[in-house]
Amino acid sequence: MTPELELSPSLRLIPVSKSILPLLLEAYNEDPVAAQTALPWLDANFNVQGQLSDMLFDVENQAEVDKLHFWWIRAEENGSFVGLIGLGDELQLLQSSYNLGYWVRPSFQRQGIALDATCKILQWLEEKAKQNDEFHRIEITVHPHNEAGLATARRICQEWGGEVIEQFIGIEIGKRTVPHRLHILDLPRGDDD
Repeated sequence: MTPELELSPSLRLIPVSKSILPLLLEAYNEDPVAAQTALPWLDANFNVQGQLSDMLFDVENQAEVDKLHFWWIRAEENGSFVGLIGLGDELQLLQSSYNLGYWVRPSFQRQGIALDATCKILQWLEEKAKQNDEFHRIEITVHPHNEAGLATARRICQEWGGEVIEQFIGIEIGKRTVPHRLHILDLPRGDDD
């Protein structure tokens, strides 16, 4: 079950549900190109609202069976949509459990929100792994031209003992293979962390 998590006094991580579709569409329309970078499966040539609705439906249904965990970041002051963050199942390595993806809408960027939200989710997942004697390998894939995304992924790896895979990996986006940088980290971390 995906829990609600307090990120700060002003921000909360709320499990994704179909009810946030209007907020998600508003955020998408603020910068469609950035949203498509964060959600590479999204095809802007087709019904974007329908694709986002399907994604929310799938995520909400799979959250109950502990397969996917996605949150929307809510500003407590006015309930506005700040971004999306989640642990998905689009994996590049056989040993991996989840891929971590995040998207913060432009009006909230450059505030460290993606890094803070990631750390809160990794803390939750690490506690859960320790309680249930589980091991999780987390992947973060970033397009090599996404400087902000690469910087955030590097910081996550530094803070959580992860590593960057040197060679690029190809990810299918639309009908093209696009090279991405792969970062991995393992939970729980060793006792010396």
